Amino acid sequence: MDRFFWVALMALLSGHAAICAGPLEEGVAAHQRGEYSAAFGAFRALAQDGNAAAQFNLGQMYRQAQGIPRDAVEAARWYHRAAAQGDAQSQYNLGVMYYNGQGVVRNFVFSHMWLTLSAMSGAENAVRNRAMLVKQMTAEQIAEALQLARACKQRDFKDCG
Repeated sequence: MDRFFWVALMALLSGHAAICAGPLEEGVAAHQRGEYSAAFGAFRALAQDGNAAAQFNLGQMYRQAQGIPRDAVEAARWYHRAAAQGDAQSQYNLGVMYYNGQGVVRNFVFSHMWLTLSAMSGAENAVRNRAMLVKQMTAEQIAEALQLARACKQRDFKDCG
C-alpha cells in the first residue's frame, strides 16, 4: 500500500489525530483544554467565514463568559447566524433566549417559532420546552408562531426574526 496511507493510519491509531485536525477541531480542542483565547480566535475566524458550528461555539462562549465577558446580545447574534443555516441547537438556544429575554426582547411568539424549528430538526429538548411554553400563550400567539416557523422554513431560515 501507499506509504502515506500507512503513516496516516499509524498516526490515527497512535492517538496523533491532531495532525489531521482542521481549524474547527483545533478550536474545540483548545476549548476543552481551557485555552479560551485560542478557541475564540479559531472560532471567530471560521464564524466570520460563515461556519455554523463555529458561530454556535462563539455564541456559547459569549453566553457562558468563557475567556470573554458575558454578552447575551452578542451570543444571540451568533446564534442567529448559525440558526439561519439550519443549526438546530442554535435555534433551540434562541428559543430559550427569547423566552427569557436574554440578549433579545422577551417574545413568546419568537420563542415558540425557534423552538418549533429546532424541534423539526429533531431536538427533543425543544419539544419539551415548547410544550411548557404553549401553556403561557394564547391560541392567536401559537398560530402566529407556527405561521412564522413555516414561512421561515420555506425561506430556508433567512429573515426569520
